[in-house]
Order: sequence, then structure tokens, then C-alpha cells
Amino acid sequence: MKAQQLAQPSGYADLSRPLKLLTYAMLLVGAFSMALPFVWMVSTACKPPAELNTFPIQWFPQQPMCMENLTELYDQSPNFNRYLLNSAIMTLGRTVGQFITCSLAAYGFARFRFPGRGVLFALCLGLLMVPFQAILIPEYMLLNRLGWLNTLTALIVPGSFSAFALFLLRQAFLQIPIEFEESAELEGANPLQVLWYVTLPLSVPALAAFAVITIQAAWNDFLFPLVAANTPETRVATIGISLLQGERNTPWNILMMGSFLATLPMLLMFVVLQRYFIEGVSLSGLRTMR
Repeated sequence: MKAQQLAQPSGYADLSRPLKLLTYAMLLVGAFSMALPFVWMVSTACKPPAELNTFPIQWFPQQPMCMENLTELYDQSPNFNRYLLNSAIMTLGRTVGQFITCSLAAYGFARFRFPGRGVLFALCLGLLMVPFQAILIPEYMLLNRLGWLNTLTALIVPGSFSAFALFLLRQAFLQIPIEFEESAELEGANPLQVLWYVTLPLSVPALAAFAVITIQAAWNDFLFPLVAANTPETRVATIGISLLQGERNTPWNILMMGSFLATLPMLLMFVVLQRYFIEGVSLSGLRTMR
């Protein structure tokens, strides 16, 4: 009986039917307002130029020109596929780099005791309070001295550590009962083996959240790639889309088509990983109620 009570959301079952209907109505309004910009982007991507500034607003194009706008996108930006590939390489490199550095550091802060651990962890968290614009120029000067400007290395290496990812993974590791790790150590596993075979598999929801946050931040990054690597060979998708904007006239249908192509990978990622988010929320709720 206790297990069944813990599995049910506290308070929700006691709501009256009108309150439940009101809750669902508010959720539908929120979901509609979040989906509306995406619908407008897809609609504009398929509109001919004559329908871009019509009044009243037309939500759906009367004469769809999806393929024509896609062809025009590659006519105006022949290297757009290269930009998407660079974004993918940068995103993959940063995600793998943060997974390696932050998981090792988070496990060390969560399980090992050493002098100055609290101070060092506080300093790492202090990076969250420093605006990125404050360190942009020093990073640029350092990349220039290393000879990394206008290379994919400049896009990946500085983003291979994140204070937020460190904090997220450390908190996830602290939720795992240490008895599991001690059992592995009794079997002869070293700390790296314990981390790889025990701790990380038990932290899948946190790792999924880490992956989504890191991938989304890297894929949408604009300012740092604009400064560190802005040649046709090293541009990323966000910069390629911004170059479609003209000084006096902006082809919004072409720009929205590029934005749609750049958004598709993020939508696919969410569809694939949303199950882990639900699992993570459920596990967090059970831990809280216990």
C-alpha cells in the first residue's frame, strides 16, 4: 500500500474534476504558445515572396514553394551543408569533451576527500557567475597565440568544460548509494572502472539531461564561433543563417528555411531522449518523497 501511495503524484488525485480540466486547459494553452513560433517558421519557409508581408496574416501559404525556397537557400548559401557539418562536429566535440572532463571531476568531488575540495568546487561554481563576454577577449588572444584561430579546434577545446555540467553530474552521483560502488571495489574494481560500470549506468537520466543541455547550447552557439572561427571553411550553421540577412532587404522565407533545417536535429534529439527526461523526473519525485 505504501508503494502505491508513493507512486501516485501527491495532491493531484485529490483535485476536483473542474480543477483537473482547468489544469489541462492551461497546459494546452502553454503547449500551443510554445509550438506557435515553430509553426510560423515552417509556414514562412514555404511561402513565396509575395505572401511574406500580407495583411491579415496568413498562417499557411496559399501557393507553397518549399522546394523552390530550399533551392534558393543553397543558391544564396552554397556552403550551407558545410556549416551544418561544422556545427555537428563542434557539438559532438564539446559534448564528448564535457562528458570526459566533467564526469571525472564530478566523481572526484562526489566521492573523494582531499584538502581544499570545498574551496575548489566553489571556485568551479563561481565560473557560472562570470559573464561569457568578460572572458571573450582573453580567450581570443589565447587562441591567437596558440595559432588556433579559424580552426575547428578553436570551436571545440574552449567548450570542453562546463561548470554547470560539473554541478549537475556531481549532484547525480551523490544520489547513488555508495554501497553499490563499495561492492564493485570489493570485487577488485578501480575507481575508473567503478565510474564506468556502476556510477554512469545508474545516472542515465542525469546524463540525458546533460546531453540535451550541452548539445543545445553548442548547436545554438553564435558569439564565440563568430569571433574564433569565421571563415567559409569553419563557419557554423548559426553564422550561415545570419549571413542570409540583407542590409536593406531580408528574404525571410529563405532565412526561415535555413532555420528549419538547423532546428530539425534538435527536434529529433528531443524525441529520442524525452523518455529519459520522464524517467528522471519520476525518480527525482520518488527520492523526494522518501
